[in-house]
Amino acid sequence: MNSRKEQLTAFNRLLDIMDDLREKCPWDKKQTLESLRHLTIEETYELADAILENDLPEIKKELGDVLLHIVFYAKIGSEKKAFDIGDVANSICDKLISRHPHIYGDVVANTEEEVKRNWEQLKLKEGNTSVLEGVPKSLPAVVKASRIQEKVAGVGFDWEKPEQVWEKVQEELSELNEEIKAGHKENTEKEFGDVLFSMINYARFIGVNPENALEKTNKKFINRFQYLEEEAKKEGKDISEMSLTEMDVYWEKSKEFFK
Repeated sequence: MNSRKEQLTAFNRLLDIMDDLREKCPWDKKQTLESLRHLTIEETYELADAILENDLPEIKKELGDVLLHIVFYAKIGSEKKAFDIGDVANSICDKLISRHPHIYGDVVANTEEEVKRNWEQLKLKEGNTSVLEGVPKSLPAVVKASRIQEKVAGVGFDWEKPEQVWEKVQEELSELNEEIKAGHKENTEKEFGDVLFSMINYARFIGVNPENALEKTNKKFINRFQYLEEEAKKEGKDISEMSLTEMDVYWEKSKEFFK
């Protein structure tokens, strides 16, 4: 591992390279805060994929890509005379100190729940008008639901036991089933949303990250289906012409390799 001095030297090297690219590279010179946005989102998802795969070399690589974007935004900010990388670092340092009075002050917080509760209360004191104000509108729905539930729980608006949440899930499933039977399409959509929201809430109570859980299932399904396709090809079969029973043979076999 690098020493703190070596880490700072490496970061300074990145800042120097960013200066060079911004001055000399035709592509880098053209970039704006807006043009980088979609690329940053893409890099963040690539990092998230690497984390789910627990691929440490890939995580290191993707962290570098994300760090480059942070430095890039800060460089553009300095050109606009709005902020530089020092302002960015100091801003988050000040925020962390302010939000951790149990470390840098005299507040007592011995549990994770107490820390979260203090965090939300501090944000309200800082001027936020709602506990939910900091939830980005553009978050994917599953992640957004998780953040909403975490935030309101941080101020005590929460169930007491997992069993209560599971009962709520069962209640929402029953209501969904009633709307399906009645053929009310609009109400069915609403009730389906309530089921998902309740399941995401239940996931929090049993210590499961719903976004990670669903993405792992997505990856597992993709691997199993692609195995099915490959095995069918080996036997000269066209998957679109196979019966479900025939496909199921390969599907069951794929479970030996992708669990």
